[in-house]
Amino acid sequence: MSSWFKQFRYRLRRRPHFENATEQLKSLEGRYRTPEARLAIPFEYKGKGFFKSIKPMQSRDEITRFFSHIMELRPQCVVEIGTCHGGTLYMWCQAATPDALIVSIDLPEGEYGGGYPPERIPLYESFAQPGQRLKLLRGDSHTRETLEQLETALGGQKVDFLFIDGDHRYEGVRADFDSYSRLVRPGGIIALHDILERPAQPDLEVHRFWSELRQQYSTVEFIERAPDQRKIGLGLVRC
Repeated sequence: MSSWFKQFRYRLRRRPHFENATEQLKSLEGRYRTPEARLAIPFEYKGKGFFKSIKPMQSRDEITRFFSHIMELRPQCVVEIGTCHGGTLYMWCQAATPDALIVSIDLPEGEYGGGYPPERIPLYESFAQPGQRLKLLRGDSHTRETLEQLETALGGQKVDFLFIDGDHRYEGVRADFDSYSRLVRPGGIIALHDILERPAQPDLEVHRFWSELRQQYSTVEFIERAPDQRKIGLGLVRC
């Protein structure tokens, strides 16, 4: 079987799943009409194939309380490092202004979260509201090339909200913060995921860097309140 025919057959199978995904999102948005209510959509959405899920990897309690802060900010420019299933990217599109620029940076086949396959790009692009600009940069956030691509996309605009959820090693999360925090405007917000130590996963070292940030900045922590639920932790830094 030729590679061309394989690709053609694959596209035929993928198309119904994509159409089902976008129709389901529209249906859910018709039920949840406000940005605040649409926080529920990534958790309720259930698709098929490459579009099976957009559920965030965050604790629902933690991300719900954090989302209210982003809603108050109403960012005009959002940068997310680490997109994975796309749930948080969907949320930021809802929280941002109708004319906002939202940029996702994600490493294909990245170690933390696994990245996302190119087949999901049309689904993520559908998250943008009319008038918003959504750019998907698929590359390593630690390289100069990716940083330059972001600076080009920003065109001199300052970032209101930077979400760091990519490389979870100490050196990796620190590199992302050092490289991208300078693009955030005074009064903006930087957030980090996985700020709590997890002894069973010693390679996750965001907590080490977070403890340093707490000594230097005004911070807020969002930690799961239910004793029987998994606590991961979201940390907010005020610039």
